[in-house]
Amino acid sequence: MKLPANELTALKELGDRVMAVLPQDVLGCDMVLDELVVTVRSSAILKALTWLRDDPSALFKVLVDVCGADYPEREQRFEVVYSLLSLKHNRRVRVKTLTDEHTPVPSAVSVFSSAGWYERETWDLYGIFFSDHPDLRRILTDYGFEGHPLRKDFPLTGYVEVRYDTEQKRVVYEPVKLTQDFRTFDFLSPWEGMTPDLPGYPLPGDEKAVAATPTQPTPPAGAAKTT
Repeated sequence: MKLPANELTALKELGDRVMAVLPQDVLGCDMVLDELVVTVRSSAILKALTWLRDDPSALFKVLVDVCGADYPEREQRFEVVYSLLSLKHNRRVRVKTLTDEHTPVPSAVSVFSSAGWYERETWDLYGIFFSDHPDLRRILTDYGFEGHPLRKDFPLTGYVEVRYDTEQKRVVYEPVKLTQDFRTFDFLSPWEGMTPDLPGYPLPGDEKAVAATPTQPTPPAGAAKTT
């Protein structure tokens, strides 16, 4: 939904104010799809989140979520994205920071208590480490899971497969085994795979054309035939 012009102006002014208050910490403020995106140095993420939460012109009291994005071609491959909501001003803002596989991002739990589980999820799926987190451990994958499944270099098939072993009467983990000889791929869509040239294979919609075809009225019995 496109925002009214006055709301867009208010968001741009907020971005300018953030740049003026934190000039050494904010790397940029951009409008993307009618949303204000503030990019911050990772070392100053807590300072920026605190200002956005407490300043009367912002009052973003609600942390909606924390998520990640992976760009393996970059030196700092990960983006950590914080989505904030201001109930007072009815506005949203996204705060981004950049990091790599080895550099931790300060945990936002001290600013938003709800960040605890969001950061655990980001750690679990991307392997982004959050320093000073009170309980940083996996939250979605199973115990002993290896790797981080939302990284772009994580294989789509994973590393292990799970099955129930009837002999051991328990769930077992085994390395993924894909038997190539028995893997067949049919890349045709249901529409391309149909053969209308053969009898008995009508295309969807043909029944409407048949129903719409005008039929000749049947002459009454005994009527004279005309040519």
